[in-house]
Amino acid sequence: MSVERGPISQFIEKNYLHFNSAALVDAAKGYETYLDEGGKMMITLAGAMSTAELGISLAEMIRQDKVSIISCTGANLEEDIMNLVAHSHYKRVPNYRDLSPQDEWDLLENHYNRVTDTCIPEEEAFRRLQKHIHKLWKDADDSTERYFPHEFMYKMLLSGVLEQYYEIDPKNSWMLAAAEKNLPIVVPGWEDSTMGNIFASYVMKKELKASTMKSGIEYMGWLADWYIANSGGKGVGFFQIGGGIAGDFPICVVPMLYQDMEMQNIPFWGYFCQISDSTTSFGSYSGAVPNEKITWGKLDIHTPKFIVESDATIVAPLIFAWVLKQ
Repeated sequence: MSVERGPISQFIEKNYLHFNSAALVDAAKGYETYLDEGGKMMITLAGAMSTAELGISLAEMIRQDKVSIISCTGANLEEDIMNLVAHSHYKRVPNYRDLSPQDEWDLLENHYNRVTDTCIPEEEAFRRLQKHIHKLWKDADDSTERYFPHEFMYKMLLSGVLEQYYEIDPKNSWMLAAAEKNLPIVVPGWEDSTMGNIFASYVMKKELKASTMKSGIEYMGWLADWYIANSGGKGVGFFQIGGGIAGDFPICVVPMLYQDMEMQNIPFWGYFCQISDSTTSFGSYSGAVPNEKITWGKLDIHTPKFIVESDATIVAPLIFAWVLKQ
């Protein structure tokens, strides 16, 4: 090895030799090789990876140019920023499996919204962001300007208005790292998020126009242009964390360009890895093995393909640590 690897990578190489652990190593080495050969990588974030504080490792991946574009749910887009500004107010519930319906109701009454073992504080997280993001929405609406959801978030972060609230080391916020690099992001189904719901409420109250927020079809068109511009040479790889729309939406850009836009020479995705606990036999798209994607015109026969059937909160930081030589 040309560069000495750190203790995490050494531990992985020594101990992760079989089954899902070996798949983890193969995927990590494949990711690293793909970048070394000039490829670019998309990372897709499903679930509650931001609340799981993936930013601790993902922010450094962004800073070191190990990711070229991100697709994420609206929840992941906002929850990294919520953790940035309200971390000390979060409440951990390690015995969440033992909670009764009354316990859950008590959390609601105290303005805590639970994500597995972690409760997001409504007042300090949601409302703190709402005050500042609403001003940006309103200014754009008044000026008949239109932006994507992530662009409003970038504006808010880069303006510095949130710095007064920072409660973690800002280097552990992946959204802040992304904003500073103006990293391309697509956020399919943004309406399915707290900020999306809040925006919808302003539209229903006739305070904002729905058209002020660019949305799904425009994201797909924007992503198509980005993919065309970036898929030359070694191309673009696809690193999917979890399932759902964060992965399903962007991976379809290739068959759309090939089949619907009739661009016969558009390259397939050049690398594919999914970390998932979904099961194939349930007819779950999220659990489909990579080879199924060949039939949909997403992956080539020769695309390096990896699937790690495990917990993304454990696996993704380890793969990132390998890529970062930690």
